[in-house]
Amino acid sequence: MMAPSNLLGNLRRTVLVVLLSSLLLLASSTEHEPEHCSFLAQAPISTATTAAPDVASALAALKGVQQGSSPAADPALVSPAAAEPRVSVSSTAARDVASALASLKAAQQGSSPAAEPGLMSPAAEPPVSASTTTAPDVASALAELKAAQWAASSSSPSKPASAPPAASSSPSFAPDLASTLAAARHAAKDGASSRQVPQTPPAASSSAEASPAPAPHLAADLMALFAGAGQKMSTENARVMSTTLTSTLPTVKLTKQYVPIDKNGHVIAYKTVYFGKVHVGSPQPQDFTVVFDTGSAHLVLPSTACKSNTCTAHRRYNETISSISYPIEHDGTPLPRGASSSHSVSIVFGTGTVAGTFVRDRACLGGFSQGIGNAGCTSMNVVVAKEMSEQPFSLFHFDGILGLGLEALALGPGYSFFGQMVKQHPAMLPRFSVFLARTDQGESSISFGGHDESKAASDLYWVPVALPELGYWQVQVHQVRIGDEILDDCADGGCRAILDTGTSLLGAPRQAVKSLHQLLSRDVLLALKGAGSGEGQVTAEAGKEAASQDCRLRDDGALLIFELGPGIPSIALDPEDYFRPKPFNMTVPGEPGAWKLSCRSLLLPLDLEEPLGPRTFILGEPVLRKYYTIYDWASRRIGFATADHSNDGEGEGAVGAPQAGSMVAGAPLPVLKQTHTQANAPGKEIAA
Repeated sequence: MMAPSNLLGNLRRTVLVVLLSSLLLLASSTEHEPEHCSFLAQAPISTATTAAPDVASALAALKGVQQGSSPAADPALVSPAAAEPRVSVSSTAARDVASALASLKAAQQGSSPAAEPGLMSPAAEPPVSASTTTAPDVASALAELKAAQWAASSSSPSKPASAPPAASSSPSFAPDLASTLAAARHAAKDGASSRQVPQTPPAASSSAEASPAPAPHLAADLMALFAGAGQKMSTENARVMSTTLTSTLPTVKLTKQYVPIDKNGHVIAYKTVYFGKVHVGSPQPQDFTVVFDTGSAHLVLPSTACKSNTCTAHRRYNETISSISYPIEHDGTPLPRGASSSHSVSIVFGTGTVAGTFVRDRACLGGFSQGIGNAGCTSMNVVVAKEMSEQPFSLFHFDGILGLGLEALALGPGYSFFGQMVKQHPAMLPRFSVFLARTDQGESSISFGGHDESKAASDLYWVPVALPELGYWQVQVHQVRIGDEILDDCADGGCRAILDTGTSLLGAPRQAVKSLHQLLSRDVLLALKGAGSGEGQVTAEAGKEAASQDCRLRDDGALLIFELGPGIPSIALDPEDYFRPKPFNMTVPGEPGAWKLSCRSLLLPLDLEEPLGPRTFILGEPVLRKYYTIYDWASRRIGFATADHSNDGEGEGAVGAPQAGSMVAGAPLPVLKQTHTQANAPGKEIAA
């Protein structure tokens, strides 16, 4: 939402190969090293606190396949720090993982496993005793992993053969795993082309690469790499591992709302928006619905201090209910409870504005408890609105807005929900993903900490963020084509496009809208001599039939293509993505009395000023529904994959949905038929 917008085995060997592949592939990935922040009311989650359960999850996944069990069915795979309240961890699984970790840690330090309570999950109360049979299994697996590493590295013709490591539960194996990760990351930073696993054991080296420090990121690395490891293992096993890892993603279901736009007593269009649940404060969380908006960067909630009808129609935030909240200045400086900042902020959202002051509190995604270690929660600065304009906020059901734009778009880093989440949860993969169902009966969602591979119908490709210092999730547009016709306004490669989850339309620069309309339009019926039964005339029956056609179902419409650069698959939109449903009745220039029915594109004209500039597009709901999008916070890039709508799930339906078959602009899409981009072979105009 931004201005201007309209609110917007197979068995153990398989896992060992996957682990080895992941380690080798790490040199091609970018690792985010989160910084820690210090807060007076609530300290951030430390790396030491969150590392143990995440490593436990990774080891548990390994152990589950060793024993022939399904990783997805093993409760120990759910990190206690990321578990929703409804997820229970069996005591047996907890003991097994704790035992494995304790034994491995003891082997590293030469101490007794029982003497290492720090390895226990923060959520495990009281500590459980260690099993004497579990740890050897994991240690043995790590030994096999080491042997596999040796075999892979020794197969290189450029390296002399060396003796393989002993296949035992030697204390060297556990730290060697961390060493391998560290070395791989070091190679990635240096741009090294080699993918060989180091053969020198950590005990023989004093370099920083041998440090077990990277271990806290093991789970995040594996989550990021298992999806790509599918090409090195069977599809079935890849799916199992992917399902295991993505099933723990903090995910919020999104509800769609339609708001009718009335003119002279007739509905001429619908505005749409998607929102989900969050709760703020502790120990008594306050529930809100918010738009998860990539076009802004603040969490904005109406305050109990706001008495207008617009505010009172929504749930309002009361900072006195939360025992951990406190007022702050705009720069984050704490103020005494009961005080208020002498400054205020005014934020523009489309045609409306909000004005408010600032508090510090804990915000959680809907369905997640307020536990300090919960991956669905973060402590952050919040804008509490004391003024909200009637338009458009009085029209919609949601209470506030949760901005997911980059930190440069916010008053400061402390106001960024996802930025703070990444810093306070170092083991979390610094990505979030958005999936919009094709129909109102499907389930739309936003996930944090990665993406769900089952929602992608094609491979994922990445596009760098253009001008990230502006704070928007935008990409460079090298060309815009309508079929084979190049749009002159972007022919020099100087256009950009912002992905905005708060915008329901496709926005285009005003100076390009006329050309786009002309190139995209398709005539349905031509009446050169008007209505009637004579020569050159159109009968009433023919006119009525033509007017009832849904333009979005036409198969002669051109592809609207956004080329994002050499070697990068294009974004390609079909007629159902850009056409108004109902044909327009238009005059024919130079032909008195002539008229025609024409399918016209539904575009939002934009007048964006610098630094965004007048050649910027906004890719709203039509693009976000066509493509599953992943936003990489650490690497400043956006991932695209064609969305898989073959199984959208079952949602709760939309609020205010039009009647079935409505032909009003913004109405739900018609029954799915094969589109141009679906008919194309992968790698042409769709994500390959």
